[in-house]
Amino acid sequence: MNETRKKHTVIKIILPVLVIVAAVLGLKMLSQLKPTPQRHEAPEQGLLVDVASLTPETHQVTVFATGTVSPQQQINLTPQVSGKVKWISQRLVAGGTFWKGDLLLRIESRDYELAIEQARAEVAQAKVALATEKEQARIAQAEWDAVQFPGKGEPGPLVTHELQLQQQEAVLAAAQAALHKAELNLQRTEIRAPFNGRIREEQVDIGQYLNTGSTIAVFAGTDAAEIQVPLPVADLRWLTIPRTSDEKGSSVTIKAPQFTTASWQGEITRSLGEIDPTSRMATLIVRVKNPYQLNMENPGPALVQGLFVELELAGSALEDVMIIPRSALHTGDVIWLADTNNRLIIRPVEILRREKDQLIIGHVVNTDERLILTSISGAADGALLRPVPAGETSK
Repeated sequence: MNETRKKHTVIKIILPVLVIVAAVLGLKMLSQLKPTPQRHEAPEQGLLVDVASLTPETHQVTVFATGTVSPQQQINLTPQVSGKVKWISQRLVAGGTFWKGDLLLRIESRDYELAIEQARAEVAQAKVALATEKEQARIAQAEWDAVQFPGKGEPGPLVTHELQLQQQEAVLAAAQAALHKAELNLQRTEIRAPFNGRIREEQVDIGQYLNTGSTIAVFAGTDAAEIQVPLPVADLRWLTIPRTSDEKGSSVTIKAPQFTTASWQGEITRSLGEIDPTSRMATLIVRVKNPYQLNMENPGPALVQGLFVELELAGSALEDVMIIPRSALHTGDVIWLADTNNRLIIRPVEILRREKDQLIIGHVVNTDERLILTSISGAADGALLRPVPAGETSK
């Protein structure tokens, strides 16, 4: 019995071992029968980049600037005669507008009317005195002619009353000048608008006594406005700046941040002709006609004094140039291009002008080359690329 049990125990131990060994040998034989797979290297696809085609074109240079609006004409209104204010226009207040020749105020005129009457009387007296002197001169000449004696000669100027006539003619001229001045002073009791304009400030009222030369209001013209535009000296070469009144300057579009849909048109009229020693900037003057849009059928916002504005000055045209975004320019003034074999080319460029969001360069890109818009770390000539037209990578 004991021997039988020992045999059964040995079988239970050895049999599982034999099964495991047989399974391992079988797997090894199967693996040797299976063909070994060949290793294939994946093809290099290149760097994925956005590209854009460039074509030569004619580009209109636009110079961007800012400035503040001021009136082209502005004066202090002052009376030329003194007196008490008798009448004032209802529009003689800050913001009131007037056309050239409109009556602003009237000074009491009675004293000046009396002065005219007195001057007229003096003219009449001078005319009578002159006529009397002429008659006396005629009589004196006749008496001289009637006297007959040897060697009497020619009569002197006192005898013929020639000097007396000259004196009375001078008196008459002085009286007529005094009359003209009195009439002029009467006209000056009415103060009228010297040109189309608006009242900026006023300091006068009914009954106030005005002295000659005292300021009663600040009057600004409305026919045109001016904008002083500071610019870097380098920008002047793109613009037409008149040197004489016959020349026409570059056109200008004016916009105000407060009025998103409104714009005004102007032109460069002159340069101040000097460079600011602090900012190293030149200053141009831009003129805008009818800034308040008066007498217009559908007036828009007024280009009022003191308004801060943005200007676009139309410069000269650059022919056969290319336009690239600022982000496409890299250190050393170079751009990256993809050639026909999708290989990277690093090419230096000449920057003709830097604008707000773009750069103007010379014609340096061939028709079969494309501008790379994607930033590449460690870009090197000849690197393989996978170019995709800009905008398609996001589709």
